[in-house]
Amino acid sequence: MKLNRIAPIALVTVAFSWGAAFVLMKDAIAQQPFFDFLAIRFTIATAVMVLAKPKVLKSFNSDILKHGAILGTLLAFGYVTQTIGLDKTTAATTGFITGLYVVLTPIIGWLVLGRSISRQVFISLILAVVGLGLISLRGLTIEAGQLWVVLCAILLAMHIVGLSVWSPGKDIYALTVMQLFMLAVVSWVGAFSDGSYQPPPNSSVWFAVLFTALIATAVAFFIQTWAQSIMEASRVAILLTSEVVWAAVVAVAAHQETLQVRTIIGGVCMVAAMLIAEWPSKSGQDLAVRPQLID
Repeated sequence: MKLNRIAPIALVTVAFSWGAAFVLMKDAIAQQPFFDFLAIRFTIATAVMVLAKPKVLKSFNSDILKHGAILGTLLAFGYVTQTIGLDKTTAATTGFITGLYVVLTPIIGWLVLGRSISRQVFISLILAVVGLGLISLRGLTIEAGQLWVVLCAILLAMHIVGLSVWSPGKDIYALTVMQLFMLAVVSWVGAFSDGSYQPPPNSSVWFAVLFTALIATAVAFFIQTWAQSIMEASRVAILLTSEVVWAAVVAVAAHQETLQVRTIIGGVCMVAAMLIAEWPSKSGQDLAVRPQLID
């Protein structure tokens, strides 16, 4: 089988691992404090990536350290807010709302960098707002957990805009390792903020830790980086948007939740918004900034 046929399958597998991670984490953080979970997850992921390519440490320079620290901190608080939201709402809802970052990225790019916004992005924004309303609104109120996930989507979009500015010309592997290191640092600070760290209490939580660290972080990064070297960024992004669908499918299959009709309709609107935002323009230019390197 040719590489250009293997790559899409590999990317859908990555998206599946990200969707499954929501479901695994939902159960895990009910048994282990979320900061403690994130701390051990990203420590393992960082160690694996360094061990896989020890020479990466020689690629660190002042720009990698500075920009990686900023990007890693944004990403860390994105994960923290996402995990708080996941603790307070369902895995499917968390997945759908997190996907807002795809639509918010060009909006923040416009606000911060003055980049133009296309008609497609406006359409995707309207669809995303409709979808978010269907999923989240209960009368005139919105659940607190879902607001945390909206904040997560904003932080992830800021992170991607930052990547678009600072990653060109840099060693992407080294930049990613630095970001993972910052994720671990912020998580350990949170873990010890109450004076102690609680390790995973049982094998099921350890499985969630290892799955998210190894499969959904380290292996996913390798696959995504390889795929982007042989595929257009827009195609990569479109395939990765299936993450939110997998989160809902796995949550239902695991009997973790039952989707309401309004959640399904809202989810369809948000997936459509993501696809429209990522679809290549007629000029052949990608509409959205590159997808995330870490999830």
